[in-house]
Amino acid sequence: MQIGIDSFAAARQSNGPALSGAEAISQLLDRIERADQVGLDVFGIGEHHRVEYLDSATAVILAAAAARTKQIRLTSAVTVLSAADPVRVFQEFATLDLVSQGRAEMVVGRGSSIEAFPLFGFDLDDYDALFTEKLELLLAIRDQERVHWHGKFRPALTGQGIYPRPMQAQLPVWLGVGGTPQSFVRAGMLGLPLMVAIIGGDTHRFRPLIDLYRNAGKQAGYSPEQLQVGLHSLGYVAETTEQALEEFYPGYAQTFSSRARERGGAPVTRGQFMAQTGPLGALLVGSPEEVATKILRHSEALGGISRVTFQMDVATLPHQRLMAAIDLLGTRVAPLIR
Repeated sequence: MQIGIDSFAAARQSNGPALSGAEAISQLLDRIERADQVGLDVFGIGEHHRVEYLDSATAVILAAAAARTKQIRLTSAVTVLSAADPVRVFQEFATLDLVSQGRAEMVVGRGSSIEAFPLFGFDLDDYDALFTEKLELLLAIRDQERVHWHGKFRPALTGQGIYPRPMQAQLPVWLGVGGTPQSFVRAGMLGLPLMVAIIGGDTHRFRPLIDLYRNAGKQAGYSPEQLQVGLHSLGYVAETTEQALEEFYPGYAQTFSSRARERGGAPVTRGQFMAQTGPLGALLVGSPEEVATKILRHSEALGGISRVTFQMDVATLPHQRLMAAIDLLGTRVAPLIR
């Protein structure tokens, strides 16, 4: 099982001095370098177009990280493909693959944050149709140097070459999903590895959806080895569970209470948080031993997972605490799981 980290390049921290954008990016690159040094498998950068995040140009951050790392795989988490041009997305990540000497991947999705749609002139009424068409084109470009294609939302391609080509024979493309059954079936029918974002509730409740994915993939002729499942979870590791809970909760509550207010909901309570950190809850917050045990429990409940990525940005923790958590993930959590 691969262990990694996803980041949204948070522009602020819950305590300590305010950071400039340049300082926040510099610290993020330090964290990616540390993740590589302690033997983590993958680091992902999201895509948002909001004031609290600095990840609108994902491939640029990953290319900077590629120059400072040696082994760790570098991926998006996720690329909002619905609001992007698949030709340009492929070119950016193929270039990243060359810069990183074959370590680039991408996770593509429809986007749970919708600010990219009006920003780039797309209609939310076309939410799924945009993604379906653009995913088809992206996979065609990945598999063919010259593409003949036509669709509704982009000018046709009539055999133009798409360059550069990546170092890897086939650039890995994962499908990032939330809780929509059709998305799980689509990933299976295409034989794409699946990255499931579970940020709340009980993780084992996603088993029927993952079974849909595996059954669709089997019916489409793909082997079990091709149908990989990854888990993207909110999480944080400290020396003790009590320390992890106390450090993670304030920023977590602030972030999710703010999102709830935007959508007309109620603020997060400590009781809700503690329920999510329990044995079946989605949050991977605790000591290295407790978190490793919980990951293995989740893997068994979901029928086997091949990748777990921790999202720690939601708690707006200071850089040094994040660095310490990365150390624990690499030196204690990952070895326990492996």
